[in-house]
Amino acid sequence: MKHSLANSLVRRPRRLRCTPAIRSLTTEVRWSLQDLIMPLFIVDSQGSPEPIKSIPGQYRYPIPHLLIQCGRLIQAGITAIALFPVIDPSLKDSFGSEALKEDNLLLRAVRQLRTAYPDLLIVTDIALDPYTSHGHDGIFDPTGQAIDNDATLKILAQMAVLQAQAGATFVAPSDMMDGRVAAIRSHLDEEGWQDIGILAYSAKFASAYYGPFREAIGSNGYDISLLKDKRTYQMNPANRREALLETQLDEAEGADILMIKPAGPYLDIIREVRERTLLPIAAYQVSGEYAQICAAAQLGWMDREQARDEALLAIKRSGADMIMTYFAGELAGLKGISKT
Repeated sequence: MKHSLANSLVRRPRRLRCTPAIRSLTTEVRWSLQDLIMPLFIVDSQGSPEPIKSIPGQYRYPIPHLLIQCGRLIQAGITAIALFPVIDPSLKDSFGSEALKEDNLLLRAVRQLRTAYPDLLIVTDIALDPYTSHGHDGIFDPTGQAIDNDATLKILAQMAVLQAQAGATFVAPSDMMDGRVAAIRSHLDEEGWQDIGILAYSAKFASAYYGPFREAIGSNGYDISLLKDKRTYQMNPANRREALLETQLDEAEGADILMIKPAGPYLDIIREVRERTLLPIAAYQVSGEYAQICAAAQLGWMDREQARDEALLAIKRSGADMIMTYFAGELAGLKGISKT
């Protein structure tokens, strides 16, 4: 009998791609709306939501409109949000004093959201950059040439307690100061907030992909001189082992969820962290990742929905349990903002 190619092909992977039903049955990774966290910007205003030019389709919401938008998200199936305040420049100073005022914008928003939506999962940001006049995530030491790590920790810990009191579900330190998870956990526990979780930005890289976000909250004017650059605390994009160390430290200090940020350019980091921890892993598909898909689609260079969905699948496939993404509302079927 003559040997034929057909007879030698015992394994034909294409059999499992033949029809939509087969492809669906054999799909290895899926994401659902319950995996998504919607980032939302809030502004102290009596007007309408303000469109953010660099993050198309996203808005800065006055608190009344924030309440409406969150109601829409919940109804559409999004059960988790992350809040980022846009602080009036007149309230900023070099110490970020506004962050510790009990009537600040973020705390007022959280209180009203918790009253309106008791079951909403609210993630609040722990960092000073929205509140400081220099745009950094910490305060400067007496020389004015470097961020004072340990002095900043005391402020971050106080911020966490205030946010817990207001109704946060998770506090999310995004500052990348050394030891901040331990400081926050200790202070929360001392003040009786043992059940408040910490979603730690554990491996946050010094990335160009943050540009649109910084424009959105008005912290993009900081001094980029050698010693005042955010690269003194955010991570070197070239370093893999350092990312593993940072996540291990946060886990040891009491983090409940580990975050890698950005997501798409750092899928290898997500995968390596996944293989080394039993904790849940979050990934932040940041503003620049979102904006580049939107821009390419607007120019007709990519299919928006296919690129969006493929990017999210890649993040899930790499090992993330949850994804913070500006696409969350869109994926839930929401378009624009409510007119009511």
